[in-house]
Amino acid sequence: MRIGALLGATRDRLSAGHARDEALATFVPQHRGRLFTKKAAMQPGGRVWRLGVLLLDTNADLYVTGHTTRALDPGRPAYQSVSAEQRREYRGAAFRGKFAKGETVNFDATPIELNVAHLRNSSGVLFVRNDTPLVRWSTTATDDAAIELADYLTDRSDLLLEPPEGT
Repeated sequence: MRIGALLGATRDRLSAGHARDEALATFVPQHRGRLFTKKAAMQPGGRVWRLGVLLLDTNADLYVTGHTTRALDPGRPAYQSVSAEQRREYRGAAFRGKFAKGETVNFDATPIELNVAHLRNSSGVLFVRNDTPLVRWSTTATDDAAIELADYLTDRSDLLLEPPEGT
């Protein structure tokens, strides 16, 4: 299976081209310490390139894209909606983490097991059919709409290396 070689080549291409990368983090919810309650925070977990539904790290490991936020001062609660307060909490957790102000932070990303036997039976975004690695580019995409991993990685890395004007 050539998945490892594809991921390694993509990593090397993105690294050599100085493509924009983003932070990968683990969200640690608010919890009680010995004396004080510790606010939610993000713990750094490396750097990744966002390739649509996939994240590729500097070790050529692959993740399913989870949630994304920016490291910004969360400001005061506005109590507009539960989802708005949750997003504010995520921004604050990234801000309290060791990330530069305004940096994009990816969290809740799920590692993809690159075992071929596992991928043959996978219902996730990456799967193997007839010895060809394929990507479901959407959670609603069917197997018939899947794209070959090699083509997907090329298209997505091209966008990182040469972003469309105005972005």
